[in-house]
Amino acid sequence: MNAHARLVHEYESGIGVPISGITHSPDPGSNLAATLPVWALASGSVAAVAAAANRLRDAHGLAPVPHRIDPERITAAFSSDRLLRADGRQVPMFADLSGFFPTFDGWVRTHANYPHHRTRLLAALGLPDDAPLDLAVAHIAMSRAADIEDNAAMAGAIAVQVRTEEEWAATPQAAAAASGPLVAMQPRQDRAGAPFRSEATPFQPLRGVRVLDMTRVIAGPVATRTLALLGAEVLRVDPPWLPEIPWQYADTCQGKHSAMVDLRAHSAVFHDLLASADVLVTGYRPGALEHAGLTTAVRPGLVHGRVSAWGEAGPWGGRRGFDSIVQAATGISILEGAPSVPGALPAQALDHASGYLLAAGVIDALAARTYDGIGRDVRVSLARTASWLLANPDRGLSHGPAAAPNPELTVSHGSLVTATPALAEYPDYAWPAPQYGASAPAWPVRTR
Repeated sequence: MNAHARLVHEYESGIGVPISGITHSPDPGSNLAATLPVWALASGSVAAVAAAANRLRDAHGLAPVPHRIDPERITAAFSSDRLLRADGRQVPMFADLSGFFPTFDGWVRTHANYPHHRTRLLAALGLPDDAPLDLAVAHIAMSRAADIEDNAAMAGAIAVQVRTEEEWAATPQAAAAASGPLVAMQPRQDRAGAPFRSEATPFQPLRGVRVLDMTRVIAGPVATRTLALLGAEVLRVDPPWLPEIPWQYADTCQGKHSAMVDLRAHSAVFHDLLASADVLVTGYRPGALEHAGLTTAVRPGLVHGRVSAWGEAGPWGGRRGFDSIVQAATGISILEGAPSVPGALPAQALDHASGYLLAAGVIDALAARTYDGIGRDVRVSLARTASWLLANPDRGLSHGPAAAPNPELTVSHGSLVTATPALAEYPDYAWPAPQYGASAPAWPVRTR
């Protein structure tokens, strides 16, 4: 069984439904070249979406769509940040205090793309929020990696010690991250009192499905962008006090509506939106919604998709994290580089794959709900996806450098250029990312 088939099998084992009808393609070689089987992860996660969409079509009495796994389309979508252009310019991926930094006894990787994360990281280092970069780098160099990791966690900042895979495997957080299926689906006790509205068509099997999107960065937005591609009505809601990175938003909010509202102060808005939603997708740490006074128990039969960095159990269940951070902590950075100079996967593959896997799980939960009306929780985590990569024996130890994605696999909307969707049957998303926060926090009025 090759790596692609293993991922498909593990997804099948995790949620209890078969994956079939997907044409497997050979490893395209160069676009996602890495020591770890990144292509298998990428193609398998997209195949999972395509197969889940066909199961939903079957649940609605529609004929299946013969989806084609196109290596160039998939690698372009996974490398979308490298293809994105705004006014002809490539976007900067990381801020100056985000990256690998040498310490007294090794390396750390930090993430400070958002201003509030930068402020917290400097505080964890014992520095004021206006400290210059060279002072922060010098402070890191004189500190122990484990101390920086611990201090960052206490301050709500994001930094981890760069570990080997053996060092990671020896930790309790590694055991927690590796447990359970890639996509965990748990039925709840609530059951819808009436059938959910469906306007499914062959190429829009999610037409009529309302998705409340409360995610940021990459994994969660990729999941909801995929649901929008398949016809769902997606409303993304962001808090007004947290800034968003413009390029990141432009790359992952196609086909959605965008609203800003302080749900802590206006919880009734959240509950009104949720009362008419079919799906809620969140990227908050466990317990965050409840801590803010929000409850999801207002819509019987709701499908709740959840993505986290480290999973919802174990000693790191409540910690913040991003794709690059998970790579560094789990040993991936050492495998893709060297102990002396850590490296990275050729794309933010943990984020993108987790997003597609979450979308597949949500679609399967919707398909199951058409038969039993039961609400379900669907969960993925970046660390669980990383565990799959690390456990897979198909490693390419003699690979060359990853080639650039095909620049022809893009679409232009004015001065913005973005990658085409990973699903080869769709030339573009329904519309480009709208102006941030331009919509009212309400579901658009249906015309039919």
